[in-house]
Amino acid sequence: MAYSLLQDPPEAPPTSKRPSKSRRAAIRTISLLPTMFTLGNLLCGFGAVFFASRSIGQPLPLDWTPLMFAAAMIFAGMAFDGLDGRIARMTRNTSDLGQQLDSMADMVTFGVAPAFLAVQLIGVETPFISEANDRMFDRLVVVVACIYVACTAMRLARFNVDLLPPDQQDDTDHSGFEGLPSPGAAGTVASLALLHQHFLVDGSSMDLSIRVAAIGMVAIMLLSALAMVSRLSYTHLLNRYLSGRVGFGTAIKVVVLALLMLIHLQGALAAGFVLYALSAPAVRLWRWVWPTHAAQAE
Repeated sequence: MAYSLLQDPPEAPPTSKRPSKSRRAAIRTISLLPTMFTLGNLLCGFGAVFFASRSIGQPLPLDWTPLMFAAAMIFAGMAFDGLDGRIARMTRNTSDLGQQLDSMADMVTFGVAPAFLAVQLIGVETPFISEANDRMFDRLVVVVACIYVACTAMRLARFNVDLLPPDQQDDTDHSGFEGLPSPGAAGTVASLALLHQHFLVDGSSMDLSIRVAAIGMVAIMLLSALAMVSRLSYTHLLNRYLSGRVGFGTAIKVVVLALLMLIHLQGALAAGFVLYALSAPAVRLWRWVWPTHAAQAE
């Protein structure tokens, strides 16, 4: 069929583009050591879900409850998550594939596991579908847990989109975060769950105070979820204060924090993570209320 010069030719049917041979080769190859740490993070997330699903009365070593082990697995995942990226940059083995794998592991360890841990800690049964166990508070807890998981997914997706390719990154790309990082949010939930279980096992608190602590943890989990998808600026503590040479004042703060953790580990962890989660909103409020003092401090 002939077409005139003034008539647009028909559009060619879309064809799927296959990656080039070099691209396929890059996808097939991975860096072993950083990948092992990333998979360790992922398996810690699975371990946290596994322990959180166990019976509360099940005897475990160290007289810990299953939820204590679940919280500990989340902290172990944080350690693996911090090491995989650092090792990849030190060995110059960063890749797009590694970034995507890291986000998938973070989704499990810092998204699904903390939400499931909170649901198990509250003792939610079967709301929405069971008339006998359909309590309004259980509905609230499940909805907050769903919000937390969704916000974690959006936080990680936004981070992947905003992050530069591995070969274009420098140290300034790892100096801060826009929005509460997912490990910080997960650490907040896990530390509060660990503190709650410590008081429960210790028997030094009344049932009412334990219940109030559980309700407070749900509220903080909701605030942490909203902070993850916010535009608040959070400092990367490890890269800012513990990388390279540090000042004398920073060294004193680290020593004081370590001593506080020796006095009461569960309380120090909970206080530290909650303060970090509240640090960016507090700074934003300070700049809004006292802009002159904030400008002079900066």
